[in-house]
Amino acid sequence: MKEVVNIYKKNKTNIDEFIITLIKNLPRDYIENADRILKDNKIIQILYSVDENYMQISPAICRKKHDIESQGSNKKQYFSMVTPDEDGFYISNPYIHHTTGRASVTVVRYYKNIYYVFDINLIGLLEELKLIEFNSLYDKFKRSVYFIGALSLAIVAISLILYGVYAFVMIFFENTETDLLHSIFKSIISITLGIAISDLSNQIFEHEVLFRTFHQEEDRQYKILGKFLVSIIIALAIESLMVVFKIALSDYQNMLSAFWLLFGTTLMFVGLAYFYKTIKESSCEDE
Repeated sequence: MKEVVNIYKKNKTNIDEFIITLIKNLPRDYIENADRILKDNKIIQILYSVDENYMQISPAICRKKHDIESQGSNKKQYFSMVTPDEDGFYISNPYIHHTTGRASVTVVRYYKNIYYVFDINLIGLLEELKLIEFNSLYDKFKRSVYFIGALSLAIVAISLILYGVYAFVMIFFENTETDLLHSIFKSIISITLGIAISDLSNQIFEHEVLFRTFHQEEDRQYKILGKFLVSIIIALAIESLMVVFKIALSDYQNMLSAFWLLFGTTLMFVGLAYFYKTIKESSCEDE
C-alpha cells in the first residue's frame, strides 16, 4: 500500500487529469448506463449517486450485484469535507476500500445537483497508466512458489533444530563412551544452522508472500543475505573453535591447520563487515 500511495502522489497531477478525462467521456446518464460503464472500465469498482441532502438515491452498483440495501442511507459523514472544484470534481486520498479490500480512490462528480460517486481501483489504474507492472495471475503463481519454498525451508530448519536438541539430550542417555565435546558442538552447530535457515524462511515468507510490494528496496535482498551469512559464519566459528580445542587436546602437529581455519573464518568476518558497511553507505546515499 505504501509503495502504491507513493507512486500515486508522485504522479498525482497526471493521474487526476486522466481520471477526470475518463469520467467526462463516460455516458452522462451514469446510473442508467452503470453496467456498461463498469464493463468497459475495469478500474471502476462501484458506482452510485447521492442527492444534495447527502442521501444515497441509487443502489451501490458493482459488476456482480446491485446493493439495494445501501440505497437511502445517509452519506453526510462522507460528504462533509467534499468540496468539488470548478468542474464539479473531487478526488479523495488513497485508502483501503471497506468492501473490496483494495487500494482505492473515490471520485465524486457534482452534476445537475447530484453527486455521482466512482470508487476506483488504484492498483488497476496505475497498471493501466504503466506506472506499475502487476499481473494478478502471475502474482498468485509467484506467491505460491515462494510459499512452497519458504515452507520447505521452515521444515528443514525445524528438523535441524530438533536434531540438535535430540543430539544434546542423547549425550546423557548413551551408555557408550562418546566424545562429549564433539557431541555438544555438533548439537550447537545443528541448532545454529536451523536458526539461520529459519530466519531466511521468515524473510522470504514476510517479504514475498505476506507483504509483497511493487517497488522493492534496492538493498533489501542484500540485507536478507547479510542476516543469513551472519548465522552461517557463527556456525563456522563454532566449528573452528571445536577443531582448535580437539587439536589442542590431542594433536599439536595439526595446530597450523587450526590456525589457517581460524584465519579464514576471521577473513569472513572482515568481509561481512565490509559488506554491511557498503550497504549502509548505499542506503544513506539513497536517502
